Amino acid sequence: MTKLITIENIDSHDGERVSVQGWLYASTRKGKLVFVRLRDGTGIVQGVAYRPEVGDELFELLKRLGQESSLVISGTIRANSRAPGYPGGYEIGIEEVEVLQDAIDYPITPKEHGVDFLMDHRHLWLRSSKQWAVLRVRTTVKRAIIDFLDNNGYLNIDTPIITPSAAEGTSSLFEVDYFDEKAYLAQTGQLYNEADIMAFGKVYCFGPTFRAEKSKTRRHLTEFWMVEPEMAFFDLDDLMDFEEEFVSYIVRTTLEKRRSELELLERDMSLLENVKPPFPRISYDEALDCIAAIREASDDPQLKEELQIEWGDDFGSPHETQLTKQFDKPVFVFGYPTQVKAFYMEPWPGRPEVCKSVDLLAPEGYGEITGGSERMSDPEELISAIRRHDLPLDQYQWYIDLRRYGSVPHSGFGLGLERTVAWICGIDHVRQTSPYPRSLNRMRP
Repeated sequence: MTKLITIENIDSHDGERVSVQGWLYASTRKGKLVFVRLRDGTGIVQGVAYRPEVGDELFELLKRLGQESSLVISGTIRANSRAPGYPGGYEIGIEEVEVLQDAIDYPITPKEHGVDFLMDHRHLWLRSSKQWAVLRVRTTVKRAIIDFLDNNGYLNIDTPIITPSAAEGTSSLFEVDYFDEKAYLAQTGQLYNEADIMAFGKVYCFGPTFRAEKSKTRRHLTEFWMVEPEMAFFDLDDLMDFEEEFVSYIVRTTLEKRRSELELLERDMSLLENVKPPFPRISYDEALDCIAAIREASDDPQLKEELQIEWGDDFGSPHETQLTKQFDKPVFVFGYPTQVKAFYMEPWPGRPEVCKSVDLLAPEGYGEITGGSERMSDPEELISAIRRHDLPLDQYQWYIDLRRYGSVPHSGFGLGLERTVAWICGIDHVRQTSPYPRSLNRMRP
């Protein structure tokens, strides 16, 4: 009986007669040979059919099969260092083929297609080798996140998707009708996690979050996944110490487990191999001085225009890109102006215009991959902040209670999964890191 195997395990079956189930990724003919590339979800392998051995009927069948036809190929595995595929280095000498379906006129061909066309056919584009590689990296990044947190004493607590109030700002909320009462899709689970840490010490939530931002940049989606660790008895320095260990572990694990996929994506892995603690740490004030110096030294009028900024402004993509070019690994920027951050962030001692916030900026223009802060721990300060932001005080009474009953210094951050995967993969847009991305102009398929 022929053994049914998966392509990712092909190296352990050298010399054996096996069967592989999958889809026809591509085929070429060279004289009396037909080369087919079969994918099965775990990898891609080359199969070779020699006309005198397989016969005219099977040979002609393989010649005419359409791209993405579903097949079962049987034959003998043999080592061939030049054989293409993933993991590569092996091929199947085809002896038998069972056609489950002959696919006709598959719409995504080797020719160049526009982004809109590919996104309209996202349900099919997922089958291409690079999209396959990106999403396999995504699963590994997710697993690394969970493993690191679980192994370091963090408890996974699920937080609500439907919430009665804003956490990050009322301008970017998706409003829903909740039995005739106004409610919103969650921007974050952070506020609930602050309650959770008073019961469990260190927690995290991990799931979809929603931002109704009318943004068309390569860094933004309206629905994305975010992991949000929160910790009691952590100050801002503790937070940065933890984040650099956390991000380094994610990158190190992905390099270890998905090197073949990163090679397929033509990622320069030397840039990732340098991601290890300590990360540089600069204040917002120092970052502003650095941007001013870059702007002053530049002869490019467009860059000078893009880098215009005054104290109190938040950084945009050009500022973050130029900042990260000064470092060879991710860089922390801490101590942002209070006016550009959320209401719950602890004021800087002696500088109420600055808060104990921190963003971690990834190199190569990928920008902020984490955003966090030390949280306010004094109830009266929190009440004042809520009023300054013109938020409904009654909606936050439970949140203020956390400061009234056993308040402690505490901190937390959020890491966006899609943006982190885009950085690790070295791809130019976060839409490729989500199986079915949602953005300003797209909610289908």
